[in-house]
Amino acid sequence: MTTEKFKASVQYNDLQGSSAADNADFGDATKWLSENGFIDEQENLVGIKVYIGENHCEHNEPVFVEFLIDSTTRNLNDVSGAEDSPIALRRVSKDMSINDFFALFKRFEITLSSMSELENKHYSYES
Repeated sequence: MTTEKFKASVQYNDLQGSSAADNADFGDATKWLSENGFIDEQENLVGIKVYIGENHCEHNEPVFVEFLIDSTTRNLNDVSGAEDSPIALRRVSKDMSINDFFALFKRFEITLSSMSELENKHYSYES
């Protein structure tokens, strides 16, 4: 069994930040997983990781997506995420086009700043 930490990280981590997304109204990730036979109604999608590898200034499809699935009804906020007691999940790994990936969401936003120095800070600007 492999153990990983659920946190975005790349080779140098020059830019770090956060992301937020709204599920699509009619075709979110859970529905996509169900329609493609990767999840059943007793399971819950609890996490998504997406990775885009080296592109050398030209995007090359696909993007690599991992869907993390929990087969229990537990609240993961109540589960310790300590390294000595990892949360047991099932992983579904898929290569997807970037359009297919973003179609799983109604809205999607990513923020990045150098070494995460702007994260959770207010800023002003002139238009």
